[in-house]
Amino acid sequence: MEEDSTEMKNIPKPKKDEYSTTITPEELEKLYDRTEAAEMEEPLRREPASSGACRRFFSIFKGNLLPILTVASVIGGIAFGLLLRFSSSDRWNAREVMYIQFPGELFLRMLKALIIPLLVSSITSAIGSLDLSLSKKIGGRAIAYYLLTTVIAVIEGIILVMVIQPGRGGDFGPATATEVMKRPVTTVDTLLDLIRNMFPPNLIQSCISQYRTLIIPPEHILPDNNDTKLWPITYEYTNNSNVLGLVIFAVVQGIAIGQLGNVGKPLLKFYSSLGESMMLITNWVIWLSPVGVFFLIAGKMVEAESFAAMIGQLGLYFLTVIIGLFVHGFITLPAIYFLGTRKLPFKFLTNMSQAIVTAFATGSSSASLSVSMSCLEEKNNIDPRVTRFVMPIGATVNMDGTALYEAVAVIFISQVRNYSLSLGQIIAVSISSTMASIGAASIPQAGLVTMVMVLDTVGLPAEDVTLIFAVDWLLDRFRTSINVIGDSLGAGIVAHLSKKELEKVAPVTNNRT
Repeated sequence: MEEDSTEMKNIPKPKKDEYSTTITPEELEKLYDRTEAAEMEEPLRREPASSGACRRFFSIFKGNLLPILTVASVIGGIAFGLLLRFSSSDRWNAREVMYIQFPGELFLRMLKALIIPLLVSSITSAIGSLDLSLSKKIGGRAIAYYLLTTVIAVIEGIILVMVIQPGRGGDFGPATATEVMKRPVTTVDTLLDLIRNMFPPNLIQSCISQYRTLIIPPEHILPDNNDTKLWPITYEYTNNSNVLGLVIFAVVQGIAIGQLGNVGKPLLKFYSSLGESMMLITNWVIWLSPVGVFFLIAGKMVEAESFAAMIGQLGLYFLTVIIGLFVHGFITLPAIYFLGTRKLPFKFLTNMSQAIVTAFATGSSSASLSVSMSCLEEKNNIDPRVTRFVMPIGATVNMDGTALYEAVAVIFISQVRNYSLSLGQIIAVSISSTMASIGAASIPQAGLVTMVMVLDTVGLPAEDVTLIFAVDWLLDRFRTSINVIGDSLGAGIVAHLSKKELEKVAPVTNNRT
């Protein structure tokens, strides 16, 4: 028996080849366990359709949490402001309004603190990292876009106000303006001040003030001395940053760094690092925007002079400007973007919603500059070399909404005064509105100051600008939003047209997380 068992042990076992289906009991047991486990997990994998939809909804909500909160804060701020306004029969005084706006003021201060370091570092690093010939091409395309859209905006505004004629048939009276512009302004002085501020003598001073010509009126204005060109002149420095002068300096410095080659790389790296750090701080500040926007809007609703003033002629003027801004911002500019890029602009504009809402809340293109650049780079994937070159310049000189608004406002005032404008004067309005929008500082309600220049062009008194004060605070926010839309779409167009040239140069990587 032992010999038989030994012989059986010596019998060679059949070898399993690649075609064999022989499975050992151990393998069979393991396979059974895996199959049983899979069958038990299968019901868990099968989620109901409603669960999948909820998951997608929360994913979209989480990805757009900040814009949703900011839009909600605008609506909430309006509601809260109206509630406060009508909760008391007495008008809220300036101190009470200041208390309401205080959180929003802090938010606005944080944004403004980022403007100068972000602007200078962005432009310098963007131009310094580009080939000089490429900088010329990008700059040329941007300026061509700015001029085209500004001229179109002025034409749209003139056509609308001439067709609707919101000021016809009314009379505000010769002295209904309660506030008079105390500073006489001429067109020539405004343009010369614009050029002077392009070449600041002191860069440190440019961070806090800008040059402005003053005309000293005589104590008694008589028929023989009412010509402002004959009045004495002096100058002053206003309490606003000379953004245009800093932009020009940053452009020149960027060109110089690019020309230095390897010698200028350490300085270029410094500006690039500074720009990245400013953008990172901006991302932190942006998350405070819902709170800041809420209290800024609420304060403005409480502070407004009279909602009844928006009814009638002033209401029709308000509607005319809003229609013009809507047509330009959501029809004309997207159409230009589509023609320039062959892409639909809807997703692009959706990704810019945070910047648009911030512009509406602050009423300042400069204050929302950092948010706009962040949206362009992070959400729309625009090359940082384009955004950091184009956007700061656009925030300074590209004011489509302001140009349209000034053209409409001046013709509206002439209609109210029953002052007929000739074709030559209308052309003068279009040219001066374009120039005034370029010279308008990117700060809240700066358009009112430059409008005096346009009024002077057609011979209307400067104090007439106060006829529209009642609604200007709100229109200022709408036109600023359109300015930001125009700048952003322009950056997208320039980036698309410059794509081939940019690919030849080493790309700028975004190191932010």
